[in-house]
Amino acid sequence: MEKILVIQNKRIGDVLIASVIAQNVKKIFPESQIDFLVYDYTVGVIENNPAIDQIIEVNDKELKKLGNLKQLIQTVRKREYDIIFDPYSKLQSRLVCYFSKAPIRIGFQKRGKNPPLKFYTHNVPFLEEKTKICGKAIEDRINMVTSVFTLPENQIDYEPKIILTEEEKQYNKLDSYNKPFIMLGILGSTPQKSMPYEYIVELIDFITENYQVNVLFNYAPHQKKDALEIYESCKNKDSIVIDIYEDSIRGFIKLMNKCELLVGNEGGVVHISKALNKPTFTIFSPYVMKDHWASFEDGKKHASIHLLEEKPKLYNENSVENRRKIEADPSFMYKQLTPGLIIPKLKAFLDIHLKN
Repeated sequence: MEKILVIQNKRIGDVLIASVIAQNVKKIFPESQIDFLVYDYTVGVIENNPAIDQIIEVNDKELKKLGNLKQLIQTVRKREYDIIFDPYSKLQSRLVCYFSKAPIRIGFQKRGKNPPLKFYTHNVPFLEEKTKICGKAIEDRINMVTSVFTLPENQIDYEPKIILTEEEKQYNKLDSYNKPFIMLGILGSTPQKSMPYEYIVELIDFITENYQVNVLFNYAPHQKKDALEIYESCKNKDSIVIDIYEDSIRGFIKLMNKCELLVGNEGGVVHISKALNKPTFTIFSPYVMKDHWASFEDGKKHASIHLLEEKPKLYNENSVENRRKIEADPSFMYKQLTPGLIIPKLKAFLDIHLKN
């Protein structure tokens, strides 16, 4: 029996997308034990996934302490893994790989860089561009598997899965309401992924004025003050159910599973909604590469908007350096992605999925 480890110390969406590695490796090695090493706050998106046998939780801040990193390295080494996949591919995880002594260590190759240590036995280059509807981020992680092991194309699973228990499916907090619910991801995971509040309010007002729905807000617990400020600025508060909120990932998953669709800033909640087979409308931050993170978009079930497509002349060049400049201060670019640009595309999406 092969012992396999996947390391993905990053945010919620990254962890969920990386779960396709486990789903496909399990097909190649059906009797294997596959462990997943993730930050503790992301565990909820991979719980109950039948391809993952054990989740190893680590704390983001604690792991930055050298002593804790050494302890993790020792733990991984003692487990004697046969294969390690490292889609995170940063120094922290590279060191875990290197000292693990696993015979097969697979990670992403850094562009134009030759690391001094042989962290990986297999350095997999990033794909030049996306070729499938699943998006480049998922394609890259599938390529980590298929560049080393054989898996026929017709057996490849490109879709991250979220598995609910029967009890979770019985979530009933919305049962007493007579209008369908939609989820609004009103704030991104970081300020750089959150559009101006006045624009958010305008979009909420458009939805509540034109569709017979109840609206829920999704935001991180530490963003509650900002969420309440947005709520207070909205016109149709009777269509916003502000009291129903889940502060855990599994709680949000149960709640989202009962909603019709999601509209929101790009991030983990979008990937969760897609994994639950819910329609999504994504508003991309101006610095995010859409081809990487826009998964399964067909313009109907999953649609989105990105400033680069609407006003390409604002981008002098679509380079890494330019994106980093925008990320450092995206406020000007975000201001250009006005509700006037968003609403026509949002309306087309909502008209498909909601009755006026």
